[in-house]
Amino acid sequence: MTHGFLVGWLTVALLSGLAIVSPGPNYAVTLKYSLLHSRRAGIWSAVGVAGGNLVHVVLSLLGLAVVVSQSVLLLSTLKWVGTAYLVYLGLKSLRAGKYEADGTEQTGGTEGSGGKSAGRVLRSSFLVSTLNPKVTLFYLVLFTQVVEPGTPASVRVVYGLTAVALSFGWYALVALLVSHGAIKDRFRAVAHWVERATGAMLVGMGIKLALSRASS
Repeated sequence: MTHGFLVGWLTVALLSGLAIVSPGPNYAVTLKYSLLHSRRAGIWSAVGVAGGNLVHVVLSLLGLAVVVSQSVLLLSTLKWVGTAYLVYLGLKSLRAGKYEADGTEQTGGTEGSGGKSAGRVLRSSFLVSTLNPKVTLFYLVLFTQVVEPGTPASVRVVYGLTAVALSFGWYALVALLVSHGAIKDRFRAVAHWVERATGAMLVGMGIKLALSRASS
C-alpha cells in the first residue's frame, strides 16, 4: 500500500463520510421507512440510497459527470426531475393518517409497514438518491482531488466502493437504531405527525433544490 494511495483513500473516506452524515433527502427517506414502517424497510432504503450513490460514483469516475456539469440542459433536467420527485414523496407523507398498534395506517395516505414491499422501498430510495445532481457534482469534485489520468483502475474502484460502502453503512445504522422497538413504541402514537413532518422536510428540500443555481 503506497503512501499516495493511503492519503487518497483517507481523503475519500473522510470527505464522503462527512457528506453522508449531513442531513438531506437520503437521511429523510431512510428515517421515514425505518421509523414509520419496519427495520426491514429501513435496510432496503439504505440499499437503495447506496445504489444511487453507486450511480453517482460511476458517473464521476468515468468522467460523465463532467459532461453533465457542463450541460445546463442536462443539469437543469436532472434538478427539476429530482425536485418533482421529492415534492411528490413529501406530499404523500403530508397526507399520512394515524397508525394502529401494529404499524398499519388507519386512514388514507401512505401505507403502513405491511404495505411497503422491498421493491417499492428500494425503488423510492434509489430515485431520491439518484435524482440529486448535487451528489454527482460532489463526487466529481472529490474524485478530481485524488484521481489522476495515471491512477490504476483498481485504485479507482477501491475509492468508489469505499464511498458506496460508507453510504450503505451509515444509513443501515440509522435504520437499525431508529427501528429499535423501544424507539418505535415511543413514536407510535405520534407516527402520523412524524411522517407529516418528514413530508414537509422532503417538500422543503425539493424547493431548496429547485431554487439552487445549476452551478452550485
